[in-house]
Amino acid sequence: MVKSLQRSRAQAAGRVVRAALLCALALVTGQGLAHGPSSGLSHDAGAVSPAGAGQPSPAGSGTPSAGEPPAGTATSGATRPRRARPQLASGAAFDAQGRLWMVGLDHQMRLVLRVAPADQPPGLGPERRLEQVRESVAAEGESRPKIAFGPRGQAVIAWTTPLPRPYTGNIRMIRSEDGGARFGEPFTVHQDRQVITHRFESIAFDASGALHVLWIDKRDVEAMRVARPQGASKGGGHTDYRGAAVYRVVSVDGGRSFSPDTRLFDHSCECCRIALAPTPEGGLAALWRHVFDPNERDHAFTRLTPGAMAAQTAQGATRPPSAPVRASFDRWALDACPHHGPGLAPAGADPDPSVGWHAVWFGDRAGRAAVRYGRLAHDGSPISVPVALPDEAAEHAAIAASGAMVVIVWRSFDGRLTRLNAWVSHDSGRSFVQRTLAQSEAETDHPMLPMRGGEIYAFWRTAEAVYVERVTP
Repeated sequence: MVKSLQRSRAQAAGRVVRAALLCALALVTGQGLAHGPSSGLSHDAGAVSPAGAGQPSPAGSGTPSAGEPPAGTATSGATRPRRARPQLASGAAFDAQGRLWMVGLDHQMRLVLRVAPADQPPGLGPERRLEQVRESVAAEGESRPKIAFGPRGQAVIAWTTPLPRPYTGNIRMIRSEDGGARFGEPFTVHQDRQVITHRFESIAFDASGALHVLWIDKRDVEAMRVARPQGASKGGGHTDYRGAAVYRVVSVDGGRSFSPDTRLFDHSCECCRIALAPTPEGGLAALWRHVFDPNERDHAFTRLTPGAMAAQTAQGATRPPSAPVRASFDRWALDACPHHGPGLAPAGADPDPSVGWHAVWFGDRAGRAAVRYGRLAHDGSPISVPVALPDEAAEHAAIAASGAMVVIVWRSFDGRLTRLNAWVSHDSGRSFVQRTLAQSEAETDHPMLPMRGGEIYAFWRTAEAVYVERVTP
């Protein structure tokens, strides 16, 4: 046990050192870690599905596009030997009838759906191929296809289609007006058509039925680069713009049309997922990794303008966005992207009225890399001392809350087995009990926590099976 703990600590220290060396290399080459060769620090990166030809064209065309090599990562967890891996990154959500839907790639790299009957969520049905999707779909790590359901029979599936240049892509979508029975042709969500980063999208409907799409975007980095003459800035022509930006579009008609692209905030991390969660008033809140001055990769929080108001505001959104609320203070000085986004859940039943949110994230705090849990105020500012999960190999955690119950799940690799672990609280996060839900010797995806009403389910896809278990009593 002591040797195992020492080995885990040594591995964690080694990950920080390797990340620092890769960052030094990034400064020389002018590329961040997320834009360099694979670091070998994560065991879920792999080749993306085979590429098509050309680029996605305007909405509804479904023209295929070229593929994309895997990005390097810096995460927690032990490392595995690198080899060809199945593309397991998937999306999962319950519909209004209580059926669990999964969207992901099959073994032939085709986008497929699987649906579980409402009375038996673990029993996913046969694969249904989405024939209209005739293009490459990014399905690795933090970049995955996603599905969301609206209040009036709408269903949307979103993904990133890679473009010819490395680490670029377009956010693509198909939509249904009959609860997912039939989907239309793919279209590009955003108006910008540059061959740049539009990736790591997150999608959600708010209580009014408005569909929000947020993503990581590098058009502002590109504009600054083009505007400056070669060698005019520090780093041999590289800009002083930190990270990327968070952009959003809103649809009030179930995805038929969208507002103009709106920049929410500058200086997001380049390759970490954006967490979305419902607000008590029916809107949405977002949590993402942000690059704070001078170069600290912590987390930022904002409440999104709800529904039609957001669409109307976007029509004339030209002024620079204000600063977001800082939600974590790990003060991780890292000139690279860890490929490790946060999780967010509303704290609706907390006995302390000042608590608004439960959050989970990965970061390096005073030299210790760990996944941590913390409580946030209603405005997203931290109000508790973050607590590290009881597993030094924990990575890619998800969080959900229902009443006084808070559930955190993560995966953990010990050199042979990957385990799906859970931390369950019945007192709004004041105390937790750890459980191991499943384990696998095969490749695995990151775990998720889809909810059906107040019921919380653990969802975990491996190369051998899809694991679904109700975590709440």
